[in-house]
Amino acid sequence: MLVDQELADLLLASGMTLALAESCTGGLIAARITALPGSSAYFSGGVVAYSNQVKTGVLRVPDAVLEQYGAVSEPVARAMAEGVRRLIGSDLGLSVTGIAGPGGGTPQKPTGTVFVGLADHQGCSVLPFLFAGNREQVRQQTADQAIIMLKNRLAGLKRA
Repeated sequence: MLVDQELADLLLASGMTLALAESCTGGLIAARITALPGSSAYFSGGVVAYSNQVKTGVLRVPDAVLEQYGAVSEPVARAMAEGVRRLIGSDLGLSVTGIAGPGGGTPQKPTGTVFVGLADHQGCSVLPFLFAGNREQVRQQTADQAIIMLKNRLAGLKRA
């Protein structure tokens, strides 16, 4: 994909490293990033944190945050992005958490609800999304938006 190559070019030019914490995409973003030759120059690694136990035990998402807000929430996406950045020692931490469906949705958080977090040395921002479509479409749209968010953010970053 063109946007994937654009992201790769920006990461190479920035000299920054990236770590991923993926829940609902199950490694889809990592697969897209590593599909391009030379990705080892900027991709440090990732965690597929599908269960809450991995979110808390590996990424250090506080139990209280999970209990108060649920796994699909802005605070959890923030904690995942910050946690993977710290765990792997990368410049950037990108996280996704959501409900891909077909089940699991509620009136408050319907199927297609996704949060994408991006942490760097300046802090962390999280964007909410509500995607339509089947499970695979939600997963693809999540990966697309995460890559676009990262691509757009790189233009303004300086290495710490």
